[in-house]
Amino acid sequence: MSTTADLPPNKSAPASVKTAVLGTTMLAVMLAGLSMLGPFSIDTYLPAFPNIQATLNASPIEVQQTLTAYMLAFAAMVLWHGALSDAFGRRNIIIGSLVLFAIGTLGCAAASSVHYLWAFRILQGVSAGAGVVVGRAIIRDLYEGAEAARLLSLVTMIFSIAPAIAPILGGWIVKLLDWRAIFLFLFAYTVILLWFCFKHLPESLPPDKRQPFNPSSLAKNYGDIFRSPLFHMKAGVVACNFAGLFLYITAAPVLLPVHLQLGPDQFGWLFIPSVAGIFLGALAANRIAGKISIPRQIMIGFGFLISSCVLNVGYHLFFPPALPWSVLTIFFYTFGMSFSAPGTTMLVLDLFPHIRGTVASCQSFALTLLAALVAGVIAPFLSHSVLWLASGQLAFTLCALALWLASRRYRRTLLLRADQAGN
Repeated sequence: MSTTADLPPNKSAPASVKTAVLGTTMLAVMLAGLSMLGPFSIDTYLPAFPNIQATLNASPIEVQQTLTAYMLAFAAMVLWHGALSDAFGRRNIIIGSLVLFAIGTLGCAAASSVHYLWAFRILQGVSAGAGVVVGRAIIRDLYEGAEAARLLSLVTMIFSIAPAIAPILGGWIVKLLDWRAIFLFLFAYTVILLWFCFKHLPESLPPDKRQPFNPSSLAKNYGDIFRSPLFHMKAGVVACNFAGLFLYITAAPVLLPVHLQLGPDQFGWLFIPSVAGIFLGALAANRIAGKISIPRQIMIGFGFLISSCVLNVGYHLFFPPALPWSVLTIFFYTFGMSFSAPGTTMLVLDLFPHIRGTVASCQSFALTLLAALVAGVIAPFLSHSVLWLASGQLAFTLCALALWLASRRYRRTLLLRADQAGN
């Protein structure tokens, strides 16, 4: 286990690989475009559920299961994208996943029954997560320090557009055409991404730095990661902060119509502040990268996170749910979350520099697992009260802060032991 996780490692990619990149902004656009496959695959077709149900003669539950099938496949495969990229190269896995996603998307558009739609949604889920997982490893392969933090935040800024526009775009398409046109749009988007990546995406992991892909090597790599207390602490920081946001997102069908008396066309009251906070937090992180230390940046982010949660709980202790106060703090929460996330993600990836792809997969798996728990258990339990939701968000943030402080203390202990052993 590395005891220098908070320090920038040596460059892992030769200069010739770095010069192959067209530019930081272009690489950020490419990686953000890959990351957008996930939200586009989910949010774009949600407005088309009634149309799918009518066209395929399916029940509402059967249509809902097209989303379940996708999510299960996504969660299962996200644990492996990074390990595959550590063994076979980043570029190869990205290209291969785009080909699979394009096939699955075209199959969805041509599905003649809901059962075929399930099968092709599984194929989409298997391949959609490669971009976001491998993309983080590519950034850390090619850049270090402030450069890497700036690029991670820039990717987040561009990516944050997807959850905002995806349901609107899907609603327009299904209104003007039908649900199959949504998947044809996704197919065209994927083909453009595939062409662009094939032409311009560099291979950031040279063959001599790749890991063997066999059971013993995989077991060792995954074992090293999951046995690392620092991994669980630092990955838990990102996962818990995201869970605080995801709690509100998954509770939106109760929070907005029931507690705030809003119609289905007024969900922007929650999503617009969320997306704005993510975008501006990432922009601030981009501008501040290299000017302050990563630990200080993370603590500033926690200042926003905890302040927003305390204000949210305090308001709902004394006042009933009301606009804009019940959703205003979400902006400051997502700002703090997005401001601190690039630095925390870098620290997680640097725990095991030789298998960053596998680490990125494990981090994504941890986040997905906690998000599934929030969606399936915690949000339904807390959504009967806005005060309970606010308290749940505060609890997640305090857990994240506790994990961050514990990771700092644990790392200092490791360094002290190493110094004592050296003496």
